[in-house]
Amino acid sequence: MSANNAFHIAVLAGDGIGPEVMAPAIEVLRKIEAKSGLSFRFTEAPAGANNYLATGKSMPDSTIKLCEEADAILLGACGLPSVRYPDNTEIAPQIELRFIFDLYAGVRPARLIPGVPSPIVGADQRGIDLVVIRESTEGLFASMGKGVVTHEDARETMVITRKTSERLFEFSFRLAERRKARGKPGMLTCVDKANVFKAFAFFRGIFDEIEKKHPNVKTDRLYVDACSAMLVKRPWDFDVMVMENMFGDIVSDITASLIGGLGMAPSADIGDKYAVFQPCHGTAPDIMGQGKANPTGMILSAAMMLDWLADKHGVESAAEAGEQIELAVDQIYAGGIKPMEFGGSNGTADITKAVLAAL
Repeated sequence: MSANNAFHIAVLAGDGIGPEVMAPAIEVLRKIEAKSGLSFRFTEAPAGANNYLATGKSMPDSTIKLCEEADAILLGACGLPSVRYPDNTEIAPQIELRFIFDLYAGVRPARLIPGVPSPIVGADQRGIDLVVIRESTEGLFASMGKGVVTHEDARETMVITRKTSERLFEFSFRLAERRKARGKPGMLTCVDKANVFKAFAFFRGIFDEIEKKHPNVKTDRLYVDACSAMLVKRPWDFDVMVMENMFGDIVSDITASLIGGLGMAPSADIGDKYAVFQPCHGTAPDIMGQGKANPTGMILSAAMMLDWLADKHGVESAAEAGEQIELAVDQIYAGGIKPMEFGGSNGTADITKAVLAAL
């Protein structure tokens, strides 16, 4: 574990373009290390579809032990569409880690960076800066691997518990309070389907209870369908949003598409003790090995990791380093960097070089 400003980071590069975007993130962290009082020890470990092909397991026990001992976990994209378990589901260590380490809060920021195109009219003037908090261990995903399929029907069971919901909402209110202290609106929206399902009425009821402990946070409640419609019209009206696992899976992809796509979107899965940081995008085997992968989401995930380490260990310089990375990314996009998914010519190497220079 960490001593002072030294941090041990487990690195699970994964499959497809996972290793290609992980390498730039490590380079950026090495640059941060050289210009700050922080130090990092990176330990790489296997995880993903290729490991499953080789061993029959998505992750060896040694990888799980490393993650348990490290201060934080950096995860590249994992899984390949062509590699599946016998039940035809994909290899997904990123989901398995959430259950193993009780990472109940999936944090999905969506911030429109200067110079990045958004499909939303007016977004370049109004800006987009919101966070989706996705419960990551329950909901419909609690049924993963447990569903019952017969010739006549298939059934999956959604699970929502009081314990996890209370922790999730406390986390969400605290994040809204921290954002308010930094000049953001500090508003928290509970997104559910409480008008149809008893489980979501239960979910909303717990939200109402936790709200009483945080009187300085403005709140709202929206059904997920109405929320989705509002997001693609006026995303600047949102600040922090909290929701069930499957809803969060879908809504966070919507919000990523508002800020340039999944290649721009970082994420974290956070529990009481452990945390995993990874980009929102997949393994993109169609562009693997071609130098086209956009490392921005992975680099910004590393910045999120620094902010979490700062909060967890009381190391303010780590938070400052995370802000420096975000500013460097803003600077290069405002300066004209244009990834290939935007129709530009800048690939992995160009973007990495530019961020390192901006730092």
